[in-house]
Amino acid sequence: MIRRGIILFVALVGVTAVVAGPRAGLVAKTWELDFEFYDPQRIEVKLLGDSTPTTFWYVVYRVTNRTGQDVTFTPSFRIITDKLETVVAGDGISPEVYDAIAARHKREFPFFATPSKVTGKLMQGGVNARTSAAVFTTFDTKAAGFRVFASGLSGDIERLPNPAFKTNEPESEKNKRFFLLRRTLELDYDLPGDPETRKYVKPIRRNRQWVLR
Repeated sequence: MIRRGIILFVALVGVTAVVAGPRAGLVAKTWELDFEFYDPQRIEVKLLGDSTPTTFWYVVYRVTNRTGQDVTFTPSFRIITDKLETVVAGDGISPEVYDAIAARHKREFPFFATPSKVTGKLMQGGVNARTSAAVFTTFDTKAAGFRVFASGLSGDIERLPNPAFKTNEPESEKNKRFFLLRRTLELDYDLPGDPETRKYVKPIRRNRQWVLR
């Protein structure tokens, strides 16, 4: 059954997969959307011109605006593995992959749409809910775990001072006075087995927490 989660503005940062960011509050200070999702799944798609199928990971989600105001929905998802490999959703993903996911879930989600079609103004109410998928190219099969981060689901942003800021140098991209951190949903998964069997096992969710990243 699809899992329900409070949403938040999840920004995936490719810092490190082992060190979590500062904890965020359980309740958003500004608006946040309702976020329902399936845990990550694999799919093999034979792309046009290829002789063998290619493996992808994806997270099907549905987002609903019950904030009391229309908001702009700009989703962004990433995976960070325990090997410190970062995979950004949507990078190098063919439309054929979205078509295959839509076909697999057509009974549950007849109004499934690609991310580009669900991005933008999100009006209030269940009738305006949008369903899509964050799709990733596959990652190193030696990875025994990974984290999923999703962003664009809440308006919370924290402005924190940079402890490494050099006061004797001008402020720049490399010498920032402040960091802008977003309230982020982090989903942690284990992949049991050895590198060979991990290709076939389902990920096991071991933690879900709100962090600032």
